[in-house]
Amino acid sequence: MANLHFELVTPEKLVRSDDVFMVVVPGTEGDFGVLANHAPVMSTIRDADLVIYASEGGSPETISVQGGFAEVNENGLTILAEAVS
Repeated sequence: MANLHFELVTPEKLVRSDDVFMVVVPGTEGDFGVLANHAPVMSTIRDADLVIYASEGGSPETISVQGGFAEVNENGLTILAEAVS
């Protein structure tokens, strides 16, 4: 299966830029999973954990984000977070 290009950015820096299997995004209207070739979408995100799967069936990694936006387009998933911890 194809990989998803994922970028996590804050106003201060590029936190992460990776090819991953899937990311579960904490949207303000509910969590949603993003895989490669996902339909284009934009969403605001709430303060919660991003759940990142580097490979199919792999153990998840979490990164706490505080507010921001998620954009899925033909290039992958970009999270523009106000802050990460």
